[in-house]
This record gives sequence, structure tokens and C-alpha cells, in this order.
Amino acid sequence: MDFAPSDLAESLREEVRALCRGFPPEYWREHDHAGGYPWEFLKAFAERGWLGLVIPERYGGSGLGVTEAGVMLEAICESGAGLSGASPIHFYLFPLTPVIHHGSEEMKAAWLPALARGELMSAFGITEPDAGSDTSRISTRAKRREGGWTISGQKVWTTNAENAQKILLLARDQPRDDAQPYAGLTLFFTDLDRSRVTVRRIEKLGREAVDSNEVFINGLEAADADVVGEVGKGFAYLLDGLNPERIVIAFEAVGIGRAALRIAAAYARERVVFDRPIGRNQAIAHPLAAAWAKLEAAELLAFKAAWLFDHGRPCGREANAAKLLAADAGFEAADAALQTLGGFGYAKEYHLERLWREVRLYKIAPVSQQMVLNYLAQHVLELPKSY
Repeated sequence: MDFAPSDLAESLREEVRALCRGFPPEYWREHDHAGGYPWEFLKAFAERGWLGLVIPERYGGSGLGVTEAGVMLEAICESGAGLSGASPIHFYLFPLTPVIHHGSEEMKAAWLPALARGELMSAFGITEPDAGSDTSRISTRAKRREGGWTISGQKVWTTNAENAQKILLLARDQPRDDAQPYAGLTLFFTDLDRSRVTVRRIEKLGREAVDSNEVFINGLEAADADVVGEVGKGFAYLLDGLNPERIVIAFEAVGIGRAALRIAAAYARERVVFDRPIGRNQAIAHPLAAAWAKLEAAELLAFKAAWLFDHGRPCGREANAAKLLAADAGFEAADAALQTLGGFGYAKEYHLERLWREVRLYKIAPVSQQMVLNYLAQHVLELPKSY
């Protein structure tokens, strides 16, 4: 099996690195501090056509795979941009997978070209405060009306809702049935009508440059043409997007870990204490070396999972395991790097504390480490379901 990146992927990596050099760590520190969206960065990617990387060519995209997307997002994170840089690009790629795979021809022709050009922004409305990981328990309701639907409910952790014109929205069109808990869920790609929606920003630990929000929906109208695929099958369509998103998240976590190690290694070579560089001390060197090895292993599994997905093969276990290992490895690398700098690691000047805060998210979202272990225990080891 050859799942090494292609010449195209490597060329993309170098081009992304070159672009990211125009957005130094100070740019991201300021945006994290002020909470301002990195519009200049997003525009630079749109101008190069990279927002449409996985959108089919007939809709104005590049038609590339998860491997290329993972390489691109890893390069962004490795540049020092972290999740503040990766997230604006990420949300143009994989939350919209159900639209690419299951949307009507009219829906794809109407919206995918604008998304590929960066002329349109979409929010992702799935998670609810009282449902958590059990998506079958969502309470947002979609009720039939003549020619369409009326939707009411609440979403949380909805990225981009402050600025988005469209929203990919999951709602229940039928009461929950314990025998088929995931039936009766419909996915909509519809206008984010501000007269029917209230958006409240969530202040959070990291990635303040990119908004996360509570969204209160009161009588939002959606047309029948806004339904993605068939009514009642929305959850199944969402599942199509889980594996590729977990794969690219693994790449992102690896990239952040490498950015942190780069800062720490440079500091350890130059910082002299007791008349010797601190990098000569094994108590400093070994944690960084171990972190490097774990990042390499996680990336290798991410490449395998991406290769499987891009070749149409099952990859659920590999995608989940890659996310699990990379989230841990990325955070351990950032933590070891911060420890290497001691008190300076705690200072914003060195940028490590931002990377440390941002990569910590991936031990929680979009699926917790514990839920990944539940999946692997049940579907790989064939142990009884624990929840």
C-alpha cells in the first residue's frame, strides 16, 4: 500500500507554506486577542481556489481528495497559524460533504461554485445543548407547511454563524422513536434569515479569531428545495462526512504539535542555564523527542486513513484512531514545548500558549476521545456497546 502524498500534494504543501509566511504568528496573536475574523487570510486562500479543494470540478472546485485537504490544513497549522488559521478553511471543506454527495443537482449548481470562490459562507448547525453526543436527542423541529418547512429550536457551538449567509441545519421532522432513534432527522441547507434567528457568541478558551455561537431559531422558513437528499435521512448523510473530517483533524493536530516543537527546539538550543544550553539536558530533550515520534506515528495513520477514503475503501477504524492519536500527540507536543520554555512558555510573546489552548480542543471535538474509544471497542474489538 502506497499512501504517501503525491507530487501534487507536496506541491500544494509548499505553496500553502509560502502563503502562510505572509501571516506571521503576531497576526494570529492579534486576531486571537481581538476576536476578529481573519478575512485577509481567507481571501488569500479563495484567490488561489483552495476553498473549493474537495468540490467537484464541474461546480468550480478542484475535485481533490482528503489527502490533499489534510496536507493543506496540516501546513496551515504547522506555520504557527494553528486552529485560528485552519478553521476558516476547514469549514469550507468538510461540513458541506453531505451537500456535495447528497444535495440535488439544483442545490449543488446554485451554491457550490459560490462556496468554491469564497463568495458565500456557511454555518454548521448540528449540536444542541441538551443532546451532546447523542444526536438522536436533538429537539429542533421542522414542521411541514405549504411548499416547505418551518424550523424552530436551538443550536450551540455553531461556527461562522455571525457572518454566514447559509446554514447546514439538522432538525427532527418526526417524534423520536426508541426503536429507530436516528430516523426522522432531516438535513437542510438553507438561508440563515436573521429576522428568524438570534446568534449569541460564546467566549471560549481558544480560537477566538473564529466565532462559535449559540443559535436560537424561531420560525425559520426553508423550502422543499433546501432539503439535502431525502426527508428523514439526514443523520445518515451526516455520517458520510464524519470520517473525512476526523482524518483532516488528525492532520491539523499534528501540524500544531510540530509548530510547538519548532519553537521549543529553537529555544532549547539557544537558552543557556548553568553555562550550557538547556537542550543538552535529557529532561528537556527526551520529552520533545518523544513528542516528535508520536506526531510522526499519528501522521502516518492519518495518511493511511486518507488513502483508504480516497480509494473508496472502509476507513472508520483508521479515521477514528488517527484522530485519537493525533489529538493526544498534538497536545502532548504543545505541553512539552510550553514546559521547555518555562515561564516564557506562559507568555503570549512566544505564541506557545495559544497553540496549547487551541490544540486542546481536539481531545473534545468534534468527538471526544472517550467516544472514539467506545467506537473502537465496539466496532473493532466487538465488545458490547457501552452506551
